[in-house]
Amino acid sequence: MLRIDTIPNRKSKPTVLLREHRREGTHIRKVTLLNLSHWEPTQVEALRLSLAGKTLVPIEEALTIERSLPHGHVEAILAAAERLGLERLLDSRPSRQRDLVVAMIVDRLIHSASKLATTRLWRDTTLADQLGVADADEDELYDALDWLLERQERIEKKLAKRHLKEGDLVLYDVSSSYYEGHTCLLVAFGHSRDGKKGLPIVVYGAMTNAEGCPVAIDVYRGNTADPTTVPDQVEKLRERFGLGRVVLVGDRGMLTSPQIEALRVHPGLGWISALRSRDIRALVESGNIQLSLFDEQNLAEIESPDYPGERLVVCLNPLLAEDRRRTRDELLEETEKGLEKIAREVARRTQTPLAAAEIGAKTERVLAIHKMRKHFKLVIEDGRFSYERNAESIRREEALDGFYVIRTGESRETMTAADVVRNYKRLAEVERVFRALKSLDIRIRPIRHRTEDHVRAHIFLCLLAYYVEWHMRRALAPMLFDDEERETSRMTRDPVAPAKPSASADAKRRSRQSADGLELHSFETLLGHLATRCQNRCVFHATPGAPTAVRLTEPTPLQEKALKLIGTIVPSS
Repeated sequence: MLRIDTIPNRKSKPTVLLREHRREGTHIRKVTLLNLSHWEPTQVEALRLSLAGKTLVPIEEALTIERSLPHGHVEAILAAAERLGLERLLDSRPSRQRDLVVAMIVDRLIHSASKLATTRLWRDTTLADQLGVADADEDELYDALDWLLERQERIEKKLAKRHLKEGDLVLYDVSSSYYEGHTCLLVAFGHSRDGKKGLPIVVYGAMTNAEGCPVAIDVYRGNTADPTTVPDQVEKLRERFGLGRVVLVGDRGMLTSPQIEALRVHPGLGWISALRSRDIRALVESGNIQLSLFDEQNLAEIESPDYPGERLVVCLNPLLAEDRRRTRDELLEETEKGLEKIAREVARRTQTPLAAAEIGAKTERVLAIHKMRKHFKLVIEDGRFSYERNAESIRREEALDGFYVIRTGESRETMTAADVVRNYKRLAEVERVFRALKSLDIRIRPIRHRTEDHVRAHIFLCLLAYYVEWHMRRALAPMLFDDEERETSRMTRDPVAPAKPSASADAKRRSRQSADGLELHSFETLLGHLATRCQNRCVFHATPGAPTAVRLTEPTPLQEKALKLIGTIVPSS
């Protein structure tokens, strides 16, 4: 009998021998016929099967892989959604609409597209089959958006109950997205944060808890001023969420003095905001802020009769001061280039001198580009134009470079001056929401909807997608370039100085490896790697009539680690 024997060799490769086994009496005699040590393992295995009487055929004749669908990213996001109880969050009862909304949320994190394209794209992953929506068309998706919008208030109330409690900080800010078209009633020209000139916008305000976990979002007409959205948030917090005591944090353009006066009507509703530059200058000129206080410190608390019942925390950041000086110098130089062109044109027009009104119009257009009007002195007459920098105006502004003032009605017993500053800086967490909505993660733009309700539902759907992503990022932080100590170090570091990454984050970025030696990723590239775990549909020709078999690609160590971390997700509270 012919057999293949593998003989271990201490520190060397095992020896593989083809031997004939002969029985001689009560003994077995082994005769070596061939040394197979130099053969490939697949060749050795093929010979072993042949000796065992197996019929071998080329793999392409025995097996056909009919289709291979990306699966790992779908698996990971659905696992996160299950940990978060996303289905129950949307509706306690199973329904076709609920499945469609969950599928749209997951697909928004994989690739954003129109509703028609979505019905095509999710069939190119395992998502459609996993949720049983492969037969859905775009009309069903629009109906599902209507279903979602009807439940927005209930869903936000559940999120608030999960992530907000009495006495918590609540972060709120407003952003906007451009809109290509004019049919939607929400569309209007306003202050665009996207830098897209000539296009109308839609405004939306996001509310999160202190850690940046999204709780609610409201959509407004594009010409809505930021402060006018605040009363809606107060009503939402007090009436819909039933919270009597929270601290609302908003930027200086949001929580203005009139809005703060309106908040005082609700004694349990605290607030943190900041002063505008002109208000800071008034405090300096009135002597309430003594600049000499900051010779050896970067933070001081003051009071002013102009702000009764308020605490004012004055901060000085030298790096911010240098950045503002540099920016101002660059803007002044650019403005001077434009003014110099006008001066040359005026000097050149000797035959038909430019009228003073025409020179003035040209000048104002140049000054408006970089908003440098206050820093120049102009002489404009018929056929004559000259300019110079306003040294006194520049000096007055330079004196305030790097200064900012945080204002709050919170008492010293409930919040120290340092914590007032730290909590105001938490508004950066809301900015993270907007960056995620507008970036490659979710891509809220372009807004491909034409009715007011569908635009509102689309933006709410994007927020729910970020809700899943936010929890995934926290769970997957050891595999990402994210600073895992950012939240814990926030409340102990210098509140005024620029934030610095922790030592562990620096080490991760230098090595580009996690603590267990795996490659670090961005959230986007990690999802891309997870997508390489595929679901393969196979047909075995060697067994006539055999059913199609579905096999998953074996996970890589990195994919195993990611799925394990996602299994630890607990909804933030």
